[in-house]
Parts: sequence; C-alpha cells; structure tokens
Amino acid sequence: MIDIKTATITSKGQIALPKEIREETGFKEGDKVAVVSYEDRIEIRPMWQVKERIETAYASEKSLAKDWLVKEEDKAWKDL
Repeated sequence: MIDIKTATITSKGQIALPKEIREETGFKEGDKVAVVSYEDRIEIRPMWQVKERIETAYASEKSLAKDWLVKEEDKAWKDL
C-alpha cells in the first residue's frame, strides 16, 4: 500500500519525516539514512540496509573473482 504524506523543506534543506511514516518504517531519532537520488525520484533508506547490500555485493565480487579472473576467461570474452 502506498501512503502519501507531505513534508516541507526548510531553508537548510531539511525535512521532517511524518510520525506515521517513522513508526511504519522503524526510523528513530539519530538513525543514519542514505538518500538515493534517481532521475525521477529520491529514496530514503536506512544506512544499515545500504551497508548490508554493499557488503554482500563486495563479498560476492571477491568470491567470484578467484574463478573469473583467469586467463582462460580473458580469452573467452576477448572478442565479444
């Protein structure tokens, strides 16, 4: 379900998340958030979620690199 609330941007560029949204999402005072900017929207995500996804992607890359970063792979992909 989409729940639309309004907020006002202050002269310092700050906004306050409406209480109902904070309660639904679990955001609490002092929580760190990531503001992700897309061409047509922004998203506010908990920093722990972003860190977790980045760490997972990094771990996957490291574990796959040992199998993929070999000369045979270079040859196979060279002409593509």
